[in-house]
Amino acid sequence: MTRHGPLVGPAGTTFRLWAPAAKTVELVVDRPLPMPSEAPGWYALTLPAARAGTRYKFRIDGEIDVPDPASSFQPADVGGPSEVIDHGAYEWRSPDWRGRPWNDAAILELHVGTFTPEGTFRAAIDKLDHVAQAGFTAIELMPVADFAGSRNWGYDGVLLYAPDSAYGRPDDLRALVDAAHRRGLMVLLDVVYNHFGPEGNYLGRYAPQFFTAGATPWGQAIDYRRAEVRAYAIGNALHWLRHYRFDGLRLDAVHAIVERGEPDLLDELSRAAGEFATETRRTVHLVLENDDNNAHLLDPRTDPPRGRYRAQWNDDYHHAWHVLLTGETHGYYGDYAQEPLDRIVRALSSGFAYQGEPSAHRDGKPRGEPSAGLPPTAFVDFLQNHDQIGNRALGDRLESQVGVPAMEAALAVMLLAPQPPLMFMGEEWGSLRPFPFFCDFKGALADAVRKGRREEFKSAYQKLGDDIPDPLDERTFRSATLDWEECGREAGRRRLGLVRELLALRHDRVVPLLADLGFDGGTCRGTVITAAWRTPDGRRLLLLANLSDAAAPRRADHRGGAPLWGGEPAATLPPWSVFWSLAAPGRRPP
Repeated sequence: MTRHGPLVGPAGTTFRLWAPAAKTVELVVDRPLPMPSEAPGWYALTLPAARAGTRYKFRIDGEIDVPDPASSFQPADVGGPSEVIDHGAYEWRSPDWRGRPWNDAAILELHVGTFTPEGTFRAAIDKLDHVAQAGFTAIELMPVADFAGSRNWGYDGVLLYAPDSAYGRPDDLRALVDAAHRRGLMVLLDVVYNHFGPEGNYLGRYAPQFFTAGATPWGQAIDYRRAEVRAYAIGNALHWLRHYRFDGLRLDAVHAIVERGEPDLLDELSRAAGEFATETRRTVHLVLENDDNNAHLLDPRTDPPRGRYRAQWNDDYHHAWHVLLTGETHGYYGDYAQEPLDRIVRALSSGFAYQGEPSAHRDGKPRGEPSAGLPPTAFVDFLQNHDQIGNRALGDRLESQVGVPAMEAALAVMLLAPQPPLMFMGEEWGSLRPFPFFCDFKGALADAVRKGRREEFKSAYQKLGDDIPDPLDERTFRSATLDWEECGREAGRRRLGLVRELLALRHDRVVPLLADLGFDGGTCRGTVITAAWRTPDGRRLLLLANLSDAAAPRRADHRGGAPLWGGEPAATLPPWSVFWSLAAPGRRPP
Protein backbone atom coordinates (compact mmCIF):
# COMPACT_ATOMS: atom_id res chain seq x y z
CA MET A 1 0.00 0.00 0.00
CA THR A 2 1.68 3.22 -1.16
CA ARG A 3 -1.16 5.39 -2.46
CA HIS A 4 -1.83 8.39 -0.23
CA GLY A 5 -5.16 10.10 0.30
CA PRO A 6 -8.82 9.05 0.58
CA LEU A 7 -10.40 6.80 -2.02
CA VAL A 8 -14.09 7.36 -2.76
CA GLY A 9 -15.91 4.28 -4.02
CA PRO A 10 -19.32 2.58 -4.11
CA ALA A 11 -18.78 1.15 -0.63
CA GLY A 12 -18.00 4.52 0.88
CA THR A 13 -14.66 6.23 1.42
CA THR A 14 -11.45 4.50 2.41
CA PHE A 15 -9.18 6.68 4.53
CA ARG A 16 -5.45 5.91 4.65
CA LEU A 17 -2.46 7.30 6.50
CA TRP A 18 1.21 6.36 6.53
CA ALA A 19 2.22 6.93 10.15
CA PRO A 20 5.18 4.63 10.90
CA ALA A 21 6.01 6.45 14.17
CA ALA A 22 2.46 6.29 15.57
CA LYS A 23 1.35 3.69 18.05
CA THR A 24 -2.36 4.23 17.29
CA VAL A 25 -4.29 6.19 14.66
CA GLU A 26 -7.97 7.07 14.80
CA LEU A 27 -10.22 8.57 12.15
CA VAL A 28 -12.13 11.51 13.61
CA VAL A 29 -15.38 12.37 11.86
CA ASP A 30 -18.13 12.92 14.41
CA ARG A 31 -16.29 10.65 16.85
CA PRO A 32 -12.93 8.86 16.88
CA LEU A 33 -12.84 5.47 15.12
CA PRO A 34 -9.82 3.13 15.45
CA MET A 35 -7.94 2.58 12.19
CA PRO A 36 -6.43 -0.91 11.77
CA SER A 37 -2.85 -1.31 10.62
CA GLU A 38 -3.01 -3.08 7.23
CA ALA A 39 0.65 -2.88 6.18
CA PRO A 40 3.85 -1.79 7.91
CA GLY A 41 3.31 1.82 8.93
CA TRP A 42 -0.06 2.09 7.14
CA TYR A 43 -3.47 2.58 8.74
CA ALA A 44 -6.73 2.32 6.79
CA LEU A 45 -10.45 2.37 7.43
CA THR A 46 -13.46 2.30 5.08
CA LEU A 47 -16.42 4.35 6.24
CA PRO A 48 -19.61 3.54 4.30
CA ALA A 49 -21.35 6.78 5.30
CA ALA A 50 -18.48 9.02 4.22
CA ARG A 51 -19.05 10.81 0.91
CA ALA A 52 -18.02 14.03 -0.79
CA GLY A 53 -18.26 16.81 1.76
CA THR A 54 -17.35 14.65 4.77
CA ARG A 55 -14.82 16.39 6.98
CA TYR A 56 -12.28 14.41 8.96
CA LYS A 57 -8.99 14.38 10.84
CA PHE A 58 -6.57 11.75 12.08
CA ARG A 59 -5.85 11.41 15.80
CA ILE A 60 -2.31 10.29 16.54
CA ASP A 61 -1.67 8.30 19.74
CA GLY A 62 -4.72 9.90 21.33
CA GLU A 63 -2.72 13.15 21.62
CA ILE A 64 -3.02 15.32 18.51
CA ASP A 65 -5.52 15.71 15.67
CA VAL A 66 -3.91 16.31 12.26
CA PRO A 67 -5.21 16.86 8.72
CA ASP A 68 -4.67 14.32 5.98
CA PRO A 69 -1.25 15.03 4.35
CA ALA A 70 -2.91 14.12 1.04
CA SER A 71 -6.06 16.13 1.77
CA SER A 72 -7.96 17.21 -1.32
CA PHE A 73 -9.26 20.36 0.36
CA GLN A 74 -8.89 22.31 3.61
CA PRO A 75 -11.89 24.63 3.98
CA ALA A 76 -10.57 25.99 7.31
CA ASP A 77 -6.86 26.25 6.42
CA VAL A 78 -4.00 23.87 7.18
CA GLY A 79 -4.94 23.23 10.81
CA GLY A 80 -8.60 22.46 10.17
CA PRO A 81 -10.32 19.25 9.09
CA SER A 82 -9.80 17.78 5.64
CA GLU A 83 -12.76 17.47 3.28
CA VAL A 84 -13.53 14.51 1.02
CA ILE A 85 -13.79 15.67 -2.60
CA ASP A 86 -15.40 13.77 -5.48
CA HIS A 87 -12.95 14.53 -8.30
CA GLY A 88 -15.24 12.96 -10.89
CA ALA A 89 -18.23 15.20 -10.25
CA TYR A 90 -17.10 18.25 -12.25
CA GLU A 91 -18.60 18.43 -15.75
CA TRP A 92 -15.84 19.56 -18.10
CA ARG A 93 -16.89 21.91 -20.89
CA SER A 94 -13.74 21.16 -22.89
CA PRO A 95 -13.61 17.36 -22.59
CA ASP A 96 -11.83 16.93 -25.94
CA TRP A 97 -8.87 19.13 -25.06
CA ARG A 98 -5.63 17.21 -25.55
CA GLY A 99 -3.13 20.05 -25.18
CA ARG A 100 -0.77 21.97 -27.43
CA PRO A 101 2.75 21.18 -28.66
CA TRP A 102 5.62 22.54 -26.60
CA ASN A 103 6.83 24.49 -29.63
CA ASP A 104 3.74 26.70 -29.28
CA ALA A 105 4.64 27.78 -25.74
CA ALA A 106 4.56 31.49 -24.88
CA ILE A 107 3.92 31.63 -21.14
CA LEU A 108 2.45 34.19 -18.74
CA GLU A 109 3.31 33.40 -15.13
CA LEU A 110 0.77 34.57 -12.56
CA HIS A 111 0.03 34.54 -8.86
CA VAL A 112 -3.65 33.80 -8.34
CA GLY A 113 -3.98 35.95 -5.21
CA THR A 114 -2.67 39.15 -6.84
CA PHE A 115 -3.62 38.62 -10.49
CA THR A 116 -7.02 40.22 -9.83
CA PRO A 117 -8.42 42.39 -7.01
CA GLU A 118 -10.54 39.43 -5.86
CA GLY A 119 -7.57 37.07 -5.89
CA THR A 120 -9.54 33.92 -6.75
CA PHE A 121 -9.60 31.18 -9.35
CA ARG A 122 -13.00 32.35 -10.59
CA ALA A 123 -11.89 35.98 -10.89
CA ALA A 124 -8.86 34.93 -12.96
CA ILE A 125 -11.23 33.51 -15.60
CA ASP A 126 -12.36 37.03 -16.45
CA LYS A 127 -8.81 37.94 -17.52
CA LEU A 128 -8.17 34.97 -19.80
CA ASP A 129 -9.43 36.77 -22.91
CA HIS A 130 -6.79 39.42 -22.30
CA VAL A 131 -4.10 36.72 -21.98
CA ALA A 132 -5.11 34.98 -25.20
CA GLN A 133 -5.51 38.22 -27.14
CA ALA A 134 -2.04 39.33 -26.06
CA GLY A 135 -0.67 36.27 -27.84
CA PHE A 136 0.20 33.97 -24.96
CA THR A 137 -0.52 30.28 -25.41
CA ALA A 138 -0.12 29.23 -21.77
CA ILE A 139 -0.54 30.47 -18.24
CA GLU A 140 1.60 29.17 -15.41
CA LEU A 141 0.22 29.35 -11.88
CA MET A 142 2.56 29.88 -8.99
CA PRO A 143 1.97 27.10 -6.42
CA VAL A 144 -1.59 26.79 -5.16
CA ALA A 145 -1.04 23.96 -2.66
CA ASP A 146 -2.48 24.74 0.77
CA PHE A 147 -0.33 27.06 2.88
CA ALA A 148 -0.79 28.57 6.33
CA GLY A 149 -2.77 31.80 6.42
CA SER A 150 -4.59 33.72 3.72
CA ARG A 151 -1.69 35.05 1.63
CA ASN A 152 1.57 33.53 0.47
CA TRP A 153 3.70 33.18 -2.66
CA GLY A 154 2.83 29.46 -2.51
CA TYR A 155 6.27 28.00 -1.85
CA ASP A 156 5.35 27.39 1.81
CA GLY A 157 2.77 24.73 0.92
CA VAL A 158 2.28 21.92 3.44
CA LEU A 159 -0.73 19.99 2.11
CA LEU A 160 0.34 19.48 -1.47
CA TYR A 161 -2.85 17.87 -2.83
CA ALA A 162 -5.22 20.63 -1.71
CA PRO A 163 -5.71 23.91 -3.63
CA ASP A 164 -5.65 26.70 -1.08
CA SER A 165 -9.07 27.77 0.12
CA ALA A 166 -8.05 31.45 -0.09
CA TYR A 167 -8.39 31.08 -3.87
CA GLY A 168 -11.58 29.01 -3.94
CA ARG A 169 -12.75 25.42 -3.93
CA PRO A 170 -11.35 22.57 -6.08
CA ASP A 171 -14.09 22.97 -8.68
CA ASP A 172 -13.21 26.66 -8.96
CA LEU A 173 -9.68 25.67 -9.97
CA ARG A 174 -11.08 23.15 -12.44
CA ALA A 175 -13.29 25.89 -13.87
CA LEU A 176 -10.21 28.08 -14.41
CA VAL A 177 -8.36 25.31 -16.23
CA ASP A 178 -11.49 24.49 -18.23
CA ALA A 179 -11.99 28.13 -19.26
CA ALA A 180 -8.37 28.44 -20.31
CA HIS A 181 -8.65 25.35 -22.49
CA ARG A 182 -11.74 26.76 -24.18
CA ARG A 183 -9.59 29.73 -25.20
CA GLY A 184 -6.78 27.54 -26.49
CA LEU A 185 -4.55 28.23 -23.49
CA MET A 186 -2.43 25.58 -21.82
CA VAL A 187 -2.26 25.71 -18.02
CA LEU A 188 0.95 24.81 -16.18
CA LEU A 189 1.31 24.52 -12.41
CA ASP A 190 4.34 25.22 -10.25
CA VAL A 191 4.91 22.41 -7.72
CA VAL A 192 7.38 22.15 -4.85
CA TYR A 193 8.99 18.82 -3.92
CA ASN A 194 12.16 20.06 -2.20
CA HIS A 195 10.63 21.04 1.17
CA PHE A 196 7.41 21.66 3.11
CA GLY A 197 6.44 25.03 4.55
CA PRO A 198 7.21 25.89 8.19
CA GLU A 199 3.65 25.98 9.53
CA GLY A 200 0.96 23.30 9.33
CA ASN A 201 3.24 20.36 8.53
CA TYR A 202 2.68 17.57 11.07
CA LEU A 203 4.54 14.80 9.26
CA GLY A 204 7.48 14.94 11.65
CA ARG A 205 5.20 13.86 14.50
CA TYR A 206 4.00 10.58 13.00
CA ALA A 207 6.19 10.01 9.91
CA PRO A 208 9.67 11.43 10.61
CA GLN A 209 10.96 9.01 7.96
CA PHE A 210 9.69 11.55 5.42
CA PHE A 211 12.81 13.61 6.09
CA THR A 212 16.58 13.33 5.97
CA ALA A 213 19.11 14.81 8.34
CA GLY A 214 19.93 17.43 5.70
CA ALA A 215 18.26 20.75 5.03
CA THR A 216 17.36 23.07 2.20
CA PRO A 217 17.50 26.88 2.41
CA TRP A 218 13.77 26.80 3.21
CA GLY A 219 13.24 23.78 5.45
CA GLN A 220 14.06 20.17 6.28
CA ALA A 221 15.05 18.01 3.32
CA ILE A 222 12.75 15.24 2.09
CA ASP A 223 13.99 11.65 1.79
CA TYR A 224 12.96 10.19 -1.56
CA ARG A 225 14.81 6.92 -0.95
CA ARG A 226 11.63 5.68 0.75
CA ALA A 227 8.92 4.21 -1.48
CA GLU A 228 6.12 5.84 0.51
CA VAL A 229 7.69 9.28 0.18
CA ARG A 230 8.32 8.86 -3.55
CA ALA A 231 4.73 7.74 -3.98
CA TYR A 232 3.56 10.91 -2.24
CA ALA A 233 5.38 13.20 -4.69
CA ILE A 234 4.68 11.22 -7.85
CA GLY A 235 1.08 10.71 -6.82
CA ASN A 236 0.81 14.45 -6.29
CA ALA A 237 2.09 15.20 -9.80
CA LEU A 238 -0.44 12.78 -11.28
CA HIS A 239 -3.17 14.21 -9.03
CA TRP A 240 -2.83 17.64 -10.65
CA LEU A 241 -2.56 16.23 -14.16
CA ARG A 242 -5.48 13.82 -13.80
CA HIS A 243 -8.02 15.52 -11.56
CA TYR A 244 -7.42 19.13 -12.64
CA ARG A 245 -6.24 18.50 -16.23
CA PHE A 246 -3.20 20.70 -16.01
CA ASP A 247 -1.14 20.55 -19.19
CA GLY A 248 2.12 20.39 -17.34
CA LEU A 249 4.13 21.06 -14.22
CA ARG A 250 7.13 23.22 -13.39
CA LEU A 251 9.19 21.58 -10.62
CA ASP A 252 10.63 24.19 -8.29
CA ALA A 253 14.35 24.22 -7.43
CA VAL A 254 15.12 20.55 -8.04
CA HIS A 255 18.79 21.26 -7.27
CA ALA A 256 17.62 21.62 -3.65
CA ILE A 257 16.17 18.09 -3.50
CA VAL A 258 18.88 16.69 -1.25
CA GLU A 259 18.10 12.97 -1.54
CA ARG A 260 16.46 11.99 -4.85
CA GLY A 261 16.91 8.26 -4.29
CA GLU A 262 17.42 5.43 -6.79
CA PRO A 263 16.07 5.40 -9.39
CA ASP A 264 16.23 9.17 -9.50
CA LEU A 265 12.93 10.73 -8.40
CA LEU A 266 13.03 13.07 -11.41
CA ASP A 267 13.36 10.15 -13.81
CA GLU A 268 10.56 8.16 -12.17
CA LEU A 269 8.22 11.16 -12.00
CA SER A 270 8.77 11.96 -15.68
CA ARG A 271 8.13 8.36 -16.70
CA ALA A 272 4.93 8.25 -14.64
CA ALA A 273 3.72 11.45 -16.29
CA GLY A 274 4.59 10.00 -19.69
CA GLU A 275 2.59 6.86 -18.99
CA PHE A 276 -0.33 9.03 -17.91
CA ALA A 277 -0.08 11.06 -21.13
CA THR A 278 -0.14 7.87 -23.19
CA GLU A 279 -3.07 6.49 -21.21
CA THR A 280 -5.15 9.65 -21.62
CA ARG A 281 -3.90 10.61 -25.12
CA ARG A 282 -2.92 14.02 -23.79
CA THR A 283 0.15 16.18 -24.27
CA VAL A 284 1.97 16.75 -20.98
CA HIS A 285 4.88 19.15 -20.46
CA LEU A 286 7.32 18.92 -17.55
CA VAL A 287 9.69 21.83 -16.87
CA LEU A 288 12.47 22.23 -14.31
CA GLU A 289 13.97 24.98 -12.24
CA ASN A 290 17.50 23.72 -11.70
CA ASP A 291 20.42 25.92 -10.75
CA ASP A 292 22.81 23.06 -11.55
CA ASN A 293 22.19 23.44 -15.32
CA ASN A 294 22.02 19.66 -15.84
CA ALA A 295 21.57 19.47 -19.61
CA HIS A 296 21.23 15.68 -19.51
CA LEU A 297 17.83 16.03 -17.82
CA LEU A 298 16.34 17.90 -20.79
CA ASP A 299 14.66 16.53 -23.92
CA PRO A 300 11.99 18.77 -25.43
CA ARG A 301 11.26 16.58 -28.46
CA THR A 302 10.49 13.15 -26.97
CA ASP A 303 6.75 12.89 -26.56
CA PRO A 304 5.46 11.71 -24.14
CA PRO A 305 8.18 12.27 -21.49
CA ARG A 306 10.33 9.22 -20.81
CA GLY A 307 12.50 10.18 -17.89
CA ARG A 308 13.45 13.64 -19.15
CA TYR A 309 11.96 17.13 -19.10
CA ARG A 310 10.83 19.44 -21.86
CA ALA A 311 12.80 22.45 -20.70
CA GLN A 312 14.42 24.37 -17.87
CA TRP A 313 13.95 27.94 -16.73
CA ASN A 314 17.18 29.59 -17.93
CA ASP A 315 18.35 31.82 -15.08
CA ASP A 316 21.57 32.50 -17.00
CA TYR A 317 19.62 34.35 -19.67
CA HIS A 318 17.87 36.52 -17.11
CA HIS A 319 20.94 37.26 -15.01
CA ALA A 320 23.04 38.40 -17.97
CA TRP A 321 20.27 40.67 -19.24
CA HIS A 322 19.67 42.08 -15.75
CA VAL A 323 23.33 43.04 -15.38
CA LEU A 324 23.34 44.63 -18.84
CA LEU A 325 20.14 46.60 -18.26
CA THR A 326 20.64 47.69 -14.64
CA GLY A 327 24.36 47.49 -13.92
CA GLU A 328 23.64 45.56 -10.71
CA THR A 329 26.38 43.04 -9.89
CA HIS A 330 25.66 41.97 -6.30
CA GLY A 331 25.05 38.35 -5.28
CA TYR A 332 24.71 35.86 -8.10
CA TYR A 333 24.79 38.71 -10.62
CA GLY A 334 28.54 38.84 -9.95
CA ASP A 335 29.01 35.84 -12.25
CA TYR A 336 27.74 37.98 -15.14
CA ALA A 337 29.45 41.27 -14.30
CA GLN A 338 32.23 40.74 -16.80
CA GLU A 339 31.04 40.93 -20.41
CA PRO A 340 27.30 40.40 -19.87
CA LEU A 341 26.77 40.69 -23.64
CA ASP A 342 28.99 37.65 -24.15
CA ARG A 343 26.84 35.75 -21.64
CA ILE A 344 23.67 36.80 -23.46
CA VAL A 345 25.11 35.59 -26.76
CA ARG A 346 26.12 32.28 -25.25
CA ALA A 347 22.65 31.76 -23.79
CA LEU A 348 21.04 32.64 -27.12
CA SER A 349 23.42 30.54 -29.18
CA SER A 350 23.98 27.44 -27.04
CA GLY A 351 21.51 27.35 -24.12
CA PHE A 352 23.23 27.92 -20.80
CA ALA A 353 25.79 30.66 -20.19
CA TYR A 354 27.47 28.37 -17.65
CA GLN A 355 28.21 24.93 -19.11
CA GLY A 356 30.83 23.63 -16.69
CA GLU A 357 32.81 26.80 -16.06
CA PRO A 358 33.76 27.84 -12.51
CA SER A 359 31.17 30.02 -10.80
CA ALA A 360 32.28 32.65 -8.31
CA HIS A 361 28.88 32.41 -6.65
CA ARG A 362 29.70 28.73 -6.01
CA ASP A 363 33.13 29.46 -4.56
CA GLY A 364 34.83 28.71 -7.86
CA LYS A 365 33.24 25.30 -8.35
CA PRO A 366 32.10 24.30 -11.87
CA ARG A 367 28.45 24.80 -12.76
CA GLY A 368 26.47 23.27 -15.58
CA GLU A 369 26.88 20.86 -18.47
CA PRO A 370 27.39 21.42 -22.23
CA SER A 371 24.02 22.32 -23.75
CA ALA A 372 24.64 23.33 -27.39
CA GLY A 373 23.51 19.89 -28.56
CA LEU A 374 20.01 20.45 -27.23
CA PRO A 375 17.25 22.17 -29.21
CA PRO A 376 16.66 25.81 -28.24
CA THR A 377 13.17 24.82 -27.06
CA ALA A 378 14.86 23.24 -24.00
CA PHE A 379 15.39 26.68 -22.46
CA VAL A 380 12.62 28.90 -21.09
CA ASP A 381 13.90 32.48 -21.29
CA PHE A 382 12.61 35.46 -19.34
CA LEU A 383 13.51 39.01 -18.36
CA GLN A 384 11.39 38.91 -15.20
CA ASN A 385 9.60 36.30 -13.08
CA HIS A 386 8.25 36.09 -9.55
CA ASP A 387 11.69 35.32 -8.08
CA GLN A 388 13.63 37.97 -9.90
CA ILE A 389 11.13 40.68 -9.00
CA GLY A 390 10.10 39.50 -5.55
CA ASN A 391 13.53 38.58 -4.23
CA ARG A 392 14.45 42.26 -4.12
CA ALA A 393 14.11 44.49 -1.09
CA LEU A 394 11.34 46.56 -2.68
CA GLY A 395 9.95 43.97 -5.11
CA ASP A 396 10.42 46.50 -7.90
CA ARG A 397 10.15 45.61 -11.57
CA LEU A 398 12.62 46.32 -14.38
CA GLU A 399 10.35 49.05 -15.73
CA SER A 400 11.14 51.17 -12.68
CA GLN A 401 14.87 51.06 -13.49
CA VAL A 402 15.22 50.64 -17.26
CA GLY A 403 14.31 53.01 -20.07
CA VAL A 404 11.70 52.24 -22.70
CA PRO A 405 14.10 51.75 -25.67
CA ALA A 406 16.18 49.18 -23.76
CA MET A 407 13.11 47.30 -22.53
CA GLU A 408 11.59 47.19 -26.02
CA ALA A 409 14.86 45.91 -27.49
CA ALA A 410 15.11 43.20 -24.82
CA LEU A 411 11.54 42.12 -25.58
CA ALA A 412 12.17 42.07 -29.33
CA VAL A 413 15.07 39.69 -28.74
CA MET A 414 13.32 37.41 -26.24
CA LEU A 415 9.92 37.10 -27.89
CA LEU A 416 11.28 36.20 -31.33
CA ALA A 417 14.13 33.94 -30.24
CA PRO A 418 13.38 30.20 -30.63
CA GLN A 419 13.56 29.62 -26.87
CA PRO A 420 10.07 29.57 -25.27
CA PRO A 421 9.47 32.99 -23.67
CA LEU A 422 7.97 33.58 -20.24
CA MET A 423 6.66 36.89 -18.87
CA PHE A 424 5.38 37.76 -15.42
CA MET A 425 1.81 39.01 -15.07
CA GLY A 426 1.54 42.68 -16.01
CA GLU A 427 4.88 42.68 -17.78
CA GLU A 428 3.03 42.55 -21.09
CA TRP A 429 1.88 46.14 -20.53
CA GLY A 430 4.92 47.30 -18.56
CA SER A 431 3.26 47.30 -15.15
CA LEU A 432 5.00 49.26 -12.42
CA ARG A 433 3.23 47.41 -9.61
CA PRO A 434 5.79 45.81 -7.28
CA PHE A 435 5.73 42.15 -6.36
CA PRO A 436 7.35 42.08 -2.91
CA PHE A 437 7.67 38.98 -0.78
CA PHE A 438 4.62 38.44 1.45
CA CYS A 439 3.24 35.80 3.80
CA ASP A 440 0.74 35.43 6.66
CA PHE A 441 2.52 33.80 9.58
CA LYS A 442 1.94 34.63 13.22
CA GLY A 443 3.97 34.98 16.42
CA ALA A 444 7.55 33.72 16.58
CA LEU A 445 7.49 32.48 12.99
CA ALA A 446 6.49 35.93 11.75
CA ASP A 447 9.31 37.47 13.77
CA ALA A 448 11.75 34.94 12.30
CA VAL A 449 10.68 35.83 8.76
CA ARG A 450 11.20 39.54 9.45
CA LYS A 451 14.62 38.84 10.95
CA GLY A 452 15.61 36.66 8.03
CA ARG A 453 14.64 39.31 5.49
CA ARG A 454 16.63 41.95 7.40
CA GLU A 455 19.69 39.71 7.35
CA GLU A 456 19.27 38.86 3.67
CA PHE A 457 18.87 42.51 2.64
CA LYS A 458 21.08 44.05 5.34
CA SER A 459 22.61 46.73 3.10
CA ALA A 460 19.22 47.62 1.63
CA TYR A 461 17.72 48.03 5.11
CA GLN A 462 20.61 50.27 6.09
CA LYS A 463 19.91 52.43 3.05
CA LEU A 464 16.12 52.31 2.78
CA GLY A 465 14.98 51.47 6.31
CA ASP A 466 11.22 51.59 6.72
CA ASP A 467 10.69 52.07 2.98
CA ILE A 468 11.16 48.31 2.65
CA PRO A 469 7.71 46.70 2.98
CA ASP A 470 7.00 44.40 5.90
CA PRO A 471 6.33 40.94 4.38
CA LEU A 472 3.79 40.18 7.14
CA ASP A 473 1.74 43.34 6.61
CA GLU A 474 -1.41 42.79 4.56
CA ARG A 475 -0.73 46.09 2.82
CA THR A 476 2.39 44.55 1.30
CA PHE A 477 0.25 41.82 -0.22
CA ARG A 478 -2.29 44.39 -1.46
CA SER A 479 0.46 46.47 -3.06
CA ALA A 480 1.27 43.52 -5.33
CA THR A 481 -2.25 43.29 -6.79
CA LEU A 482 -2.17 44.16 -10.47
CA ASP A 483 -3.59 47.52 -11.50
CA TRP A 484 -5.47 46.57 -14.66
CA GLU A 485 -6.11 50.22 -15.47
CA GLU A 486 -2.40 50.55 -16.31
CA CYS A 487 -2.80 48.57 -19.51
CA GLY A 488 -5.40 51.06 -20.76
CA ARG A 489 -3.12 54.07 -20.37
CA GLU A 490 -0.95 55.31 -23.23
CA ALA A 491 2.29 53.65 -22.09
CA GLY A 492 0.45 50.41 -21.31
CA ARG A 493 -1.32 50.34 -24.67
CA ARG A 494 1.97 50.89 -26.48
CA ARG A 495 3.79 48.12 -24.63
CA LEU A 496 0.88 45.70 -24.98
CA GLY A 497 0.69 46.48 -28.69
CA LEU A 498 4.39 45.70 -29.07
CA VAL A 499 4.05 42.38 -27.22
CA ARG A 500 1.01 41.42 -29.30
CA GLU A 501 2.85 42.21 -32.52
CA LEU A 502 5.93 40.26 -31.50
CA LEU A 503 4.00 37.21 -30.29
CA ALA A 504 1.87 37.20 -33.46
CA LEU A 505 5.04 37.25 -35.55
CA ARG A 506 6.54 34.52 -33.39
CA HIS A 507 3.50 32.31 -33.95
CA ASP A 508 3.37 32.92 -37.71
CA ARG A 509 7.05 32.85 -38.65
CA VAL A 510 9.17 31.36 -35.86
CA VAL A 511 7.06 28.53 -34.42
CA PRO A 512 6.84 26.69 -37.81
CA LEU A 513 10.66 26.41 -37.75
CA LEU A 514 11.02 25.04 -34.22
CA ALA A 515 10.48 21.34 -34.90
CA ASP A 516 13.93 21.06 -36.47
CA LEU A 517 15.75 24.23 -35.45
CA GLY A 518 19.16 23.97 -33.82
CA PHE A 519 21.82 26.35 -32.54
CA ASP A 520 24.17 27.77 -35.16
CA GLY A 521 26.48 30.11 -33.26
CA GLY A 522 26.69 33.75 -32.34
CA THR A 523 29.10 36.66 -31.98
CA CYS A 524 29.63 39.72 -29.81
CA ARG A 525 31.71 42.61 -31.12
CA GLY A 526 31.52 45.70 -28.99
CA THR A 527 27.83 46.25 -28.28
CA VAL A 528 26.64 44.48 -31.44
CA ILE A 529 25.57 40.86 -31.15
CA THR A 530 24.52 38.23 -33.66
CA ALA A 531 22.97 34.82 -33.19
CA ALA A 532 21.80 32.18 -35.64
CA TRP A 533 19.68 29.05 -35.61
CA ARG A 534 19.57 26.54 -38.47
CA THR A 535 17.12 23.98 -39.85
CA PRO A 536 18.36 20.76 -41.49
CA ASP A 537 17.38 22.08 -44.92
CA GLY A 538 19.70 25.08 -44.45
CA ARG A 539 17.29 27.86 -43.53
CA ARG A 540 18.61 30.20 -40.85
CA LEU A 541 16.87 32.44 -38.37
CA LEU A 542 19.21 35.39 -37.79
CA LEU A 543 19.47 38.03 -35.08
CA LEU A 544 21.44 41.27 -35.28
CA ALA A 545 21.19 43.78 -32.43
CA ASN A 546 22.95 46.81 -31.00
CA LEU A 547 22.34 46.62 -27.28
CA SER A 548 23.57 49.97 -26.01
CA ASP A 549 22.65 53.63 -25.64
CA ALA A 550 25.02 54.60 -28.46
CA ALA A 551 24.91 54.00 -32.20
CA ALA A 552 27.32 51.33 -33.45
CA PRO A 553 28.64 50.37 -36.89
CA ARG A 554 27.25 47.30 -38.57
CA ARG A 555 29.92 44.88 -39.71
CA ALA A 556 30.74 45.60 -43.33
CA ASP A 557 30.60 41.89 -44.19
CA HIS A 558 27.27 41.30 -42.45
CA ARG A 559 24.77 39.36 -44.52
CA GLY A 560 21.24 38.85 -43.30
CA GLY A 561 18.17 37.33 -44.86
CA ALA A 562 14.64 38.42 -45.65
CA PRO A 563 13.62 40.86 -42.87
CA LEU A 564 11.19 39.63 -40.22
CA TRP A 565 11.55 42.48 -37.73
CA GLY A 566 13.30 45.84 -37.77
CA GLY A 567 13.68 46.13 -41.53
CA GLU A 568 17.04 46.22 -43.32
CA PRO A 569 19.86 47.26 -40.97
CA ALA A 570 21.73 50.39 -42.03
CA ALA A 571 25.50 50.77 -41.95
CA THR A 572 25.12 52.44 -38.57
CA LEU A 573 22.87 50.66 -36.10
CA PRO A 574 20.77 52.94 -33.86
CA PRO A 575 20.86 52.52 -30.08
CA TRP A 576 18.86 49.55 -28.81
CA SER A 577 18.00 48.34 -32.31
CA VAL A 578 17.01 44.76 -33.09
CA PHE A 579 16.82 43.09 -36.50
CA TRP A 580 15.49 39.61 -37.25
CA SER A 581 15.69 37.93 -40.64
CA LEU A 582 15.26 34.54 -42.27
CA ALA A 583 17.92 33.39 -44.70
CA ALA A 584 17.26 30.86 -47.44
CA PRO A 585 19.44 27.74 -47.75
CA GLY A 586 22.99 28.44 -48.82
CA ARG A 587 23.20 31.97 -47.38
CA ARG A 588 25.43 31.53 -44.35
CA PRO A 589 26.38 34.73 -42.51
CA PRO A 590 30.05 35.22 -41.68
